[in-house]
Amino acid sequence: MPWLLGRNVLETSCLSRVVVSLGIEVVVEGLTKEFGRQTIWRDVTLTLPEGEVSVLLGPSGTGKTVFLKSLVGLLKPEEGRVLIDGVDMVNDRDRDVFEARKRFGLMFQDGALFGSMPLFDNIAFPLREHTRKKEQEIRRIVLERMEMVGLGGEERKLPGQISGGMRKRAGLARALVLDPEIILCDEPDSGLDPVRTAHISQLLIDVNARIDATMLIVTHNIDIAATVPDNIGMLYRRDLVAFGPREALLTSDEPAVLQFLHGDTRGPIGMSEEKDAALLAAEAADTAGPARTRRTIEIPPQLRPTPGMPPRQGEHRHSLRVDEMLPRLSYPAQQAIWANRNHPQEGGRNGAN
Repeated sequence: MPWLLGRNVLETSCLSRVVVSLGIEVVVEGLTKEFGRQTIWRDVTLTLPEGEVSVLLGPSGTGKTVFLKSLVGLLKPEEGRVLIDGVDMVNDRDRDVFEARKRFGLMFQDGALFGSMPLFDNIAFPLREHTRKKEQEIRRIVLERMEMVGLGGEERKLPGQISGGMRKRAGLARALVLDPEIILCDEPDSGLDPVRTAHISQLLIDVNARIDATMLIVTHNIDIAATVPDNIGMLYRRDLVAFGPREALLTSDEPAVLQFLHGDTRGPIGMSEEKDAALLAAEAADTAGPARTRRTIEIPPQLRPTPGMPPRQGEHRHSLRVDEMLPRLSYPAQQAIWANRNHPQEGGRNGAN
């Protein structure tokens, strides 16, 4: 099957034409965002490697959605830079930021579809707003993207006539119509049952395999974090407490990370994000009563593309990067990485939908 990299059109048995693009690196340096006197996060520095899938975790209210909006230039941080192929999304001219924004695709938390428009017009909206393509070309692109996300034949339905999972997929199709090099997904599993969440997870992996776009997914879902990404980061107490290979965070012994992964009430995270010192001290002193055990966090194999999809180029590049840092990672992280690599290359265990 002739899968190609670059902005090319290729022929396949499952899609008549598929546009394949190459993701680009996103470099975040010293990013700080405030609303009045409230600091949302400070001095956030990370790199989203080209074509790789990353997940951003964190308790509610830590500014994960604000971070996505800052990456795409919809919000202006007070300090720092976001570099997209030489364009600073924080400090450069509005005209340059606007042009660079076209390289992004955004999958909003609730789909953000226009309720009075059929799915076709919702998905065609960015093409009609930002390009001069003729309607015949727009129709071809929209129908291809709908087929890609499993919505073939549903173009005439209104958002109110379809399920939540279908609305999510329509939102993803709209994010894909401009051939994005970077895709930002804000809680793609929000409001979905476990089965639909599994379908969305597999779909995101398949999309990455097809177009090799750089992807950042914001989620609270530990199953998505454990199975989908190459890299995981976590925001907590206004800081980025971790960012690196999936296995490094899932084996971390940092207290906030441990508590979040286990869904435990014990630890530094409270109802208002962080507990006060007195409550933490009381927890530390509370040795009476039976010991409480945390549920075991298993590190499952990373999802692979559905059979018939191309291999993920981002996964290959990620493996090369991890090889260089492997000696610096913890022993549990190293063991988990080798276990994932040695697992049979079985794709699509969640199915595609």
